[in-house]
Amino acid sequence: MRIHIGCEMSFDFPQETPLIAMLNVHYSRASDLERPDFLTSNPPVPIESYRDSFGNWCNRLVAPPGRFTFGTDAVIRDPGSFEMGDLMAWQHEVRDLPSETLLFLLPSRYCESDVLANEAWRLFGHSPLGIPRVQAVCDFVHNHIIFNYGNARPTRTAAEAYREQSGVCRDFAHLAVAFCRALNIPTRYCTGYISDIGLPKPWSDMDFAAWMEVYLGGRWHAFDPRNNAPRIGRILIASGRDAADVPLTHIFGPGMLAGFKVWTEEVIEEASAQQP
Repeated sequence: MRIHIGCEMSFDFPQETPLIAMLNVHYSRASDLERPDFLTSNPPVPIESYRDSFGNWCNRLVAPPGRFTFGTDAVIRDPGSFEMGDLMAWQHEVRDLPSETLLFLLPSRYCESDVLANEAWRLFGHSPLGIPRVQAVCDFVHNHIIFNYGNARPTRTAAEAYREQSGVCRDFAHLAVAFCRALNIPTRYCTGYISDIGLPKPWSDMDFAAWMEVYLGGRWHAFDPRNNAPRIGRILIASGRDAADVPLTHIFGPGMLAGFKVWTEEVIEEASAQQP
């Protein structure tokens, strides 16, 4: 399957404003791109790219005063099948975990696993280890939080989402990440594209999404507490400890969002003309 992906953001800036944009497909999926998904801007400005400490691709630039638009556009190849979990993936003892995963056991800005540790063990300490325990966490979070765009705020933490029982996909992910870390399962926060391909219409407007990856059975596995169901065309952009590590944009100054569009849709191949 070929999937057309991309985004466009417009801001109104009162002055020259430095910013960092994290909008490119993750290096683990870069080989699936039919061409590089370069960030472009209008008006054009110099763009410097670099990798952060988690390996995510970042773009650094200075926006001029006035309306400034930037984004990406690409086609990516995808298996075109619903995600399949590995039910046999085991949970590692902490002493046996690879050193590079230990960071994802620690509390972070939005995922206060230490604050939620007692609740995590009360709620899930009786569940089987490994995949079943992670799924129990996702089931709980999926049912505990009510999705509400109007009640979203960028500073809500996992503990606050647990108390308030309201939020958006990042809040679902933060709470599930915090619970899993408290249960000694390395867990990282992820952002990217999630399509509605294969689901019944009508489809809602596209947006970027947040989910998580847990380290079980020697590799990372994706779990999505917001949707809590397999999807076609989950495409990773970035991963880190929480949303503080992987913001779509980080703006160093005042600015007002004037437009925001995301697309992720199957490319329908035209049937080749039949020869007479």
